Amino acid sequence: MIESYIAIEGPIGVGKTSLAEIIADKLNTRKALEDFEENPFLDNFYDNIEEYAFQTQMFFLLQRYKQQQEIKQLDVMQKGVVTDYMFDKDRLFASFTLSGPEMELYSRVADILEQDIIKPDLVVYLQADTPLLMQYIKKRGRDLEKGVTSDYIDLVNQRYQEFFVNYEDTPLLIINTNNIDFVENPRDLDELLEIIQKPVQGTKYFNPS
Repeated sequence: MIESYIAIEGPIGVGKTSLAEIIADKLNTRKALEDFEENPFLDNFYDNIEEYAFQTQMFFLLQRYKQQQEIKQLDVMQKGVVTDYMFDKDRLFASFTLSGPEMELYSRVADILEQDIIKPDLVVYLQADTPLLMQYIKKRGRDLEKGVTSDYIDLVNQRYQEFFVNYEDTPLLIINTNNIDFVENPRDLDELLEIIQKPVQGTKYFNPS
């Protein structure tokens, strides 16, 4: 039985959206996906992070909050819902893109909004090494990601690892994807879906060889 609310997380390019869509299709659950193309600042952000970080982050914060309110209105116990992010992700990115007065203002707004957010029943954290992530990003060929550098992805990767080291807010399934391809390989996908559907208490690791 699928958990009522599953959030898929991980660094840029790791396959969060692909897995969320697959789960929704295979397990007949609802999906709520981020619409990153709706953010008018993101393209400029990758070219000049310092100048566009605040606008980019605030847009994502409010966009994610709106979607989370829509999720709260769903009867998730009836059919379930899967997302390709968790709300905590927003503060994670803000922690290394913002500083000074901008970070202070962001935190004040985020503190208020976070009080009205429901926690997932399960978080699935997808891991992958930075060179592999860069391959995935290049392969999917999004125009707005052409300015993404390996240094930036490596920083994102490090922050995700740091965030989940002591994560205890919800059950957590950590999956190392370096040696699997759940999009192209049906056997890898079947194994992954089987693991995700098993009950998780605390933190569970899945590290296929």
